[in-house]
Amino acid sequence: MKYLSAVFLLAAFPAFAQDSAQYRACNEKAKTQMEMNTCASEEAARAYAELNEVYRRVLARAGKQEEAVAKIKAAERAWLGYRDAYIDAMYPAKDKKAEYGSIYPTEADLLRAKPTRRQVTALKELLRQYGGDEHS
Repeated sequence: MKYLSAVFLLAAFPAFAQDSAQYRACNEKAKTQMEMNTCASEEAARAYAELNEVYRRVLARAGKQEEAVAKIKAAERAWLGYRDAYIDAMYPAKDKKAEYGSIYPTEADLLRAKPTRRQVTALKELLRQYGGDEHS
């Protein structure tokens, strides 16, 4: 019954579909669950790499404004805590492999990528706030 619930849950959330061309190309070639897990892990890594790059640019742009830098860092730490808690709330079982099966790594990585992309957008807003061009 839990498996059936998970299938309906996944079907109800188009959020698991990714817009990344790299992810789609990788996933189209994937033949095994392990390969699909790798595609999703790479997708999450791409999102996180972009997050780190934009975060670095925000901190550089805020520069010598110590109070601003401290608040930006605090906000990012809080966001990371939220993201991790959100993923834990979506998948609360202690033994995730037993409860959610071999697809869990794929689901968790795709779920991790989604709020990370939203945070990239938020950081780009901060970058503009501090006079930076989000494309520079």
